[in-house]
Amino acid sequence: MNIGEAAAAAGLSARMVRHYEKIGLTPRALRRDSQYRDYSANDVHRLRFIARARDLGFPLSEIGELLALWGDQTRASADVKALAIGRIADLRERERALHAMRHSLEHLVAACSGDTRPDCPIIEDIAGRAG
Repeated sequence: MNIGEAAAAAGLSARMVRHYEKIGLTPRALRRDSQYRDYSANDVHRLRFIARARDLGFPLSEIGELLALWGDQTRASADVKALAIGRIADLRERERALHAMRHSLEHLVAACSGDTRPDCPIIEDIAGRAG
């Protein structure tokens, strides 16, 4: 199948498929006589694996590790679990940071009169932190 079909089957854009190939997450696709890329069902399966790992928040470097573990039938599940536990910790930290941002914005919005006057604690806060 061509890159558009493979990308659609994996739930990705053709641009992302090319990017994953460029950085080595996927092997270089075979080329047809016309020089178009030709993808197999196994290629699409690998692309779906990458897409799902991205959906779970894994960075590309860890996806490379997951792909290596996926292909290693002698792997220890403890190695996979350790990566997932690390990802959970990172997601919790991001969640805390997002909560703090939301809380700050809610406080600033509550302090803003939102009328026709130029006084705005939201702008003042942003300007104060930028300087």
